[in-house]
Amino acid sequence: MQSTASLPSPSAPSVDPPAYVMPLSSREMEVLRLIVDGNTNIQIAAQLYVSPNTIKTHVRSILNKLGVGDRVQAAVFALRHHLV
Repeated sequence: MQSTASLPSPSAPSVDPPAYVMPLSSREMEVLRLIVDGNTNIQIAAQLYVSPNTIKTHVRSILNKLGVGDRVQAAVFALRHHLV
């Protein structure tokens, strides 16, 4: 698990995503937007008409591709780097 100490402070300026970040698929981007909006996996699954297990798979992939440890860090990363 990564420490939140590596996250930029809320007042830090936004920057482009690091070059090592793997691009997200269009479905992963949809899931990321819904995570940023504060939805749970079950809520996301209902909105996208898929199973909660499918969303878990997407979330795991998003976390791996962004190099973050949890969905909160993914949301912060997405907002900081203008992914959503």
